[in-house]
Amino acid sequence: MKKYSVILIIIFFFANALHAQEFGKDISAAKASYTSGNLADAHFSLEQAIQELDMIVGKQVLDILPKDFNGLAADEKNDQVAANVGFVGATVHRQYGDKGSEVEIISNSPMIATLNSLLNMPVFGGMMRDANTKVVKVNGYKARLEKNGDNTDGTTNYTLQIPLKSALISVTAKGMDENKVLSFANSIPIEQISKLIE
Repeated sequence: MKKYSVILIIIFFFANALHAQEFGKDISAAKASYTSGNLADAHFSLEQAIQELDMIVGKQVLDILPKDFNGLAADEKNDQVAANVGFVGATVHRQYGDKGSEVEIISNSPMIATLNSLLNMPVFGGMMRDANTKVVKVNGYKARLEKNGDNTDGTTNYTLQIPLKSALISVTAKGMDENKVLSFANSIPIEQISKLIE
């Protein structure tokens, strides 16, 4: 077990060093292109550098996510950080157990403006409350909790969306009750995540 831990630590540091090298190369290429007057290439190299930064931040977010979701262990070997379309932001994904419970964080999410309007305007906020949807608070942040139906064993599935300034945290919970979903959501270090990705 100790041997595997050492190997994982070495891989982690190697991956971060590789990202740092790529970032350095992209910045150097951007400077060279800018100096030669090739602004299109300078712009492209800067986009690549920003994408590398987003990937590094995404890996840091994975490090602080909870390792357990109400008894379901995090499937860390399948953690994912992927660049968003258009060179802006990243998507961080962690699955728990084998039923499909997961946390996904999308920086620079296009859904943020709409969701914030629905959560913060009284007229729209009332439209979000029905038998399956309601507004809740998670670590002081307004969030949207949606019941997605029941399973054959009598358990329920939920989706919880927590908007930050420009990011969206989505929690998908399979076969859990509302209290367990909210308890888990309150264990997510939202303030730390917000500082990393903003």
